[in-house]
Amino acid sequence: MTVRRRHLITGAGSGIGAAVASALAERGDDLWLLARTAERAGDLARDFPRAHVMVADLADPETLASALVELPDSLDSVLHIAGVVELGPVAGLDLADVRAQLDVNLVAPMLLTKACLPALRAARGLTLVVNSSAGLTANAHWSAYAASKFGVRAFADALRSEEQANGVRVTTVYPSRTATAMQEKVHEQEGAPYDADRWIDPRTAARTILHVLDLPEDATIPEVTIRPAPRQG
Repeated sequence: MTVRRRHLITGAGSGIGAAVASALAERGDDLWLLARTAERAGDLARDFPRAHVMVADLADPETLASALVELPDSLDSVLHIAGVVELGPVAGLDLADVRAQLDVNLVAPMLLTKACLPALRAARGLTLVVNSSAGLTANAHWSAYAASKFGVRAFADALRSEEQANGVRVTTVYPSRTATAMQEKVHEQEGAPYDADRWIDPRTAARTILHVLDLPEDATIPEVTIRPAPRQG
């Protein structure tokens, strides 16, 4: 008999998150999806008619508490895939942009994980954070984004140590440049031409995430880095 597993996913509306949600829905798993607005929730409900869609703006983490009242008793995974980016030099930092990146990329995953821990412990589930190569190395004009990603890396490391005794596994995935709408925005901010064929396909990143998710209980992958393959020309 096929076991239908349960997953909570942020960022399911596009890019890597959409690829992961599509793969899990296709195999019959149950999904709990977070949408930023009611309009976005309607889009997700149409794309994933069997999913449980909840509205919460990760840029306003205080909205999470009211959105998460219908969580299941057990969750096989919580997949933190949503993210935002705004590039710029330290000399030109905008407070609203800094706060948005910290809230979406760091604070919301922390609070969401806390809310889901009882369900994760019940299933001996997985918390997976889609980080970034910017969570490993901070380059010029990436200070706020990289700070949020270095922070969520530290959160995942601490959580891994704390929850090991409860059977909860924690994985951080570090994708480099991936062909998503966010990457197109980054190229625009960098003033560089965007060629999706140069970068990782979101479905490739999704397959990596599913590999981690589907590991037997006797193994875990704490960290995995994904880089674009070398190309000629």
